[in-house]
Amino acid sequence: MAVATAKQWGVTPAISHSFPNEREIASNDALIAELKRQNNFESVEETEKRKATLQLIQKIVVQFVKHVSSLRNLPQSSIDTAGGKIFTFGSYRLGVYGPGSDIDTLVVVPKHVTREDFFEHVPALLEGMAPADAIQELTPVPDAYVPIIKLELSGISIDLIFARLELASVPMTLTLKDTSILRGLEDKDLRSLNGTRVTDEILESVPQQKTFRTALRGIKLWAQRRAIYANVMGFPGGVAWAMLVARICQLYPQATGSVIISKFFVLIGSWKWPQPVMLKQIESGPLGVRVWNPTIYPSDKFHLMPIITPAYPSMCATHNITLSTKAIITKELQRGREITDKIFAGQMQWKDLFTKHTFFTEDYKYYLSVVTSSRTKDAQHVWSGFVESKIRLLVASLETQGSISVARPFNKGFDREHHCKSDEEIEAVLNGDLKYQATNVKTETTDAVNDPKHNATAQGNAEGMTMPNGDGEHHTNGESKQVIYTTTYYVGLEIAQDAKRLDISYQTREFTEMCRNWTNYQRELNSLFIVHTRNYDLPIDVFGPGEVRPMRPKKKTTIKKRNMDASGLEEIPDQNGDNGIKRRRSDEQVSNT
Repeated sequence: MAVATAKQWGVTPAISHSFPNEREIASNDALIAELKRQNNFESVEETEKRKATLQLIQKIVVQFVKHVSSLRNLPQSSIDTAGGKIFTFGSYRLGVYGPGSDIDTLVVVPKHVTREDFFEHVPALLEGMAPADAIQELTPVPDAYVPIIKLELSGISIDLIFARLELASVPMTLTLKDTSILRGLEDKDLRSLNGTRVTDEILESVPQQKTFRTALRGIKLWAQRRAIYANVMGFPGGVAWAMLVARICQLYPQATGSVIISKFFVLIGSWKWPQPVMLKQIESGPLGVRVWNPTIYPSDKFHLMPIITPAYPSMCATHNITLSTKAIITKELQRGREITDKIFAGQMQWKDLFTKHTFFTEDYKYYLSVVTSSRTKDAQHVWSGFVESKIRLLVASLETQGSISVARPFNKGFDREHHCKSDEEIEAVLNGDLKYQATNVKTETTDAVNDPKHNATAQGNAEGMTMPNGDGEHHTNGESKQVIYTTTYYVGLEIAQDAKRLDISYQTREFTEMCRNWTNYQRELNSLFIVHTRNYDLPIDVFGPGEVRPMRPKKKTTIKKRNMDASGLEEIPDQNGDNGIKRRRSDEQVSNT
């Protein structure tokens, strides 16, 4: 009797088809319980609320297409069948969303409806068809790399993007799998369709979607807690982490989510980079567009940890990774392997895997504080987004300095507000001083603020964005104060063991000049300075509850011959006062509580 051959998932056969044993099932139950304790799942009521909100969006889209069809003087029969359909992608479509997660939503329309129609008519239809007071935010960003309408509807954040197909109608039965629908589309439409197409391919590539979702929830939480989750900063983003988890699911098709996480750290931690991670063989297609191929495109050869999207046209989702971020990811994968080994040995618990990073508390003695500032809040969102999109280039440049072994960017910025009475106070703030920080305004991280214009600029369309102007005056008790808005990014520096001196003036000057040469930069509105910061000089607001700022080391009585710090490392000050490189003194640092 012939033995049935197990289905192969992915580009290679499975490593094991073994079914889980009792210990693995118990470990999976413990994992799910811990994820629930970590507030990783939302309530059934909230999920139903999401579904109802998406149903409303679908109705609005159909009405939008009918409205535009009528404006085009189409016959009634065509108006009635024009359709229009929404697709979700990202964490919601993958099934790994939690409380407060956005819903990434794609609006697909027929060929007679334009992107200009989308931004002209959809906001008014949303306002008109949504329940009274249901819309808390509505921000169109038509100039983004992927044009978007950001809204908060009934307490749910929704990102609406647009794609027009070369079809006379878009019925509810339409799927996006067939590559023929991509013919004749503009680049912006292709980019918009890509999110849904990639997400759907990921889900189709895994043997058990429930197992995949459990494992991905765990890996996402781990990556976020360890501060290695941010594509723009040189770490994998959500799609890349999802593809890595999916690949492990293909190799262990019967395993539990807990085993998938354990094997994830073993296999990805020992992966032979730059061998790419792929869920399927790269496909050709009907378009004359670039597909990832290092044998044809020299730049693809320089991708350090290539993770390739499964939908045509396949691309590398991790092209931003640098030598330093690769080293950090590798280190964290090793830590994850050690902990999961101990979890399965009964020596540790799943909560130990999700312990918060120690970027500010333990990891580094030296930091660069990249201080971006503007005189209006709207301008600062755009300016800080642009600088954020370039931080990885600063990191790559620092890696060329022999005294630095690792330059690690923190994966989010810190937004602060400052109230100044004089030009001298403004100048101090622009140079990184926190004396004039507003005590009644909470410091927030850029991911928590989640401003759509900041995100759009950070994610790749700086040239398409415009720099907003506006009134930056703030009045308190009848006294006019100039408000300065800052966003600071931190880069931790690990100094090489044999380093005797640290001179990064060239790297920081080059970065500052590059940012200031942006066509939208306005000298009277925007500013950028890079400040050398010791760990004991870090602002108190970068530390979470229970975390302690490092202490200044006690000074030793020595004969000072050169400009040495407490570790014996000579710091080379920059001689050009206009390049944005400053040294922060500890007595200038004021705690913000």
